[in-house]
Amino acid sequence: MCLNDKTGDLVGGEFQTEGKMARGSKSKYSSKQKRQAEDIEEGYEKRGTSKKEAERRAWATVNKSSGGGKKSGSGRGKKTSKASSRKGGRKGGRSKKKK
Repeated sequence: MCLNDKTGDLVGGEFQTEGKMARGSKSKYSSKQKRQAEDIEEGYEKRGTSKKEAERRAWATVNKSSGGGKKSGSGRGKKTSKASSRKGGRKGGRSKKKK
C-alpha cells in the first residue's frame, strides 16, 4: 500500500510519523504552562473530580488558552487567550437576579 500524503507511512497497520511528539509527553510545554496545568488540576480535585480526569481537563484548558506547547525559542509567538478563565470567573461570581 502506498500513501503519498504528509501524515506518514502505513507500517504494520499503524501510521508511523517522524518528528511528531508522542501523545502524553509534556516536554514541549514551558515551565509556566506546567505550573498553570498543576494549579488548574488542583482546583478540579478540590471540587471532587478524579485525579485522571482533573489532569486531562487541566491540560485541555492550558492547550485552549495558549495554543499548545511553547518551549522558549520556538518562535511561534501566539497570543494567549483568556476567554475560558474570564468566562469561568464571570459564572462563579454571579448571584441570582432579584425579582
